Amino acid sequence: MAKQPKRIKAWTGDRNAALSIDAAVKLVKENAKAKFDESIEIAVNLGVDPRHADQQVRGVVALPSGTGRDVRVAVIARDAKAAEATAAGAEIVGAEDLVERIQGGFMDFDRVIATPDMMALVGRLGKVLGPRGLMPNPRVGTVTPNVGEAVKAAKGGAIEFRVEKAGIVHAGIGKASFTEAALKANVVALIDALNKAKPTGAKGMYIKRVSLSSTMGPGFKLDVNNLAV
Repeated sequence: MAKQPKRIKAWTGDRNAALSIDAAVKLVKENAKAKFDESIEIAVNLGVDPRHADQQVRGVVALPSGTGRDVRVAVIARDAKAAEATAAGAEIVGAEDLVERIQGGFMDFDRVIATPDMMALVGRLGKVLGPRGLMPNPRVGTVTPNVGEAVKAAKGGAIEFRVEKAGIVHAGIGKASFTEAALKANVVALIDALNKAKPTGAKGMYIKRVSLSSTMGPGFKLDVNNLAV
């Protein structure tokens, strides 16, 4: 078993306590004592079986307080749409040349956006981008003719979420330097988005467990019956 960081072992409170969002956010911030600005992450265990097509959970949510990260955006587009992406702040823009770079191992970006007419090219990148969760998809707004808006959304705090094989959604919802109110707003926004993305095949309790943690700190459980604002 991997050794736990000292900060986690030093926490002597009740690890099984079900907390309100306010209480959990407060404790996460108090225990984020590293010398760097720790990321704050949420893990949501859903009552779904992702092996079934009708129980997939995937979407995008605009975090009202942003992510605190500098998101590097790559856009696969041509001509006027490429110029639009560049004007919106995309760091990497290209067409066939960019596809070839990615096939060759270039991965210096956090989000990939493509115009619909480029999907024949983008399809070649499925084995490269798919396992990293970066494959453009119209369901989450990363395949769109409105590339300028998509770039601005990605840089303004829009994040993608997708349920993993174990039925868990992991997402970064800010930094330890954020105010408690800002972190709470992001938690509420993500939970709301997950509820709206509830698949038709989900049976029984949908949101089963939720926990918040910082990069180096302990995790704190939220009361799933008290997630509403």
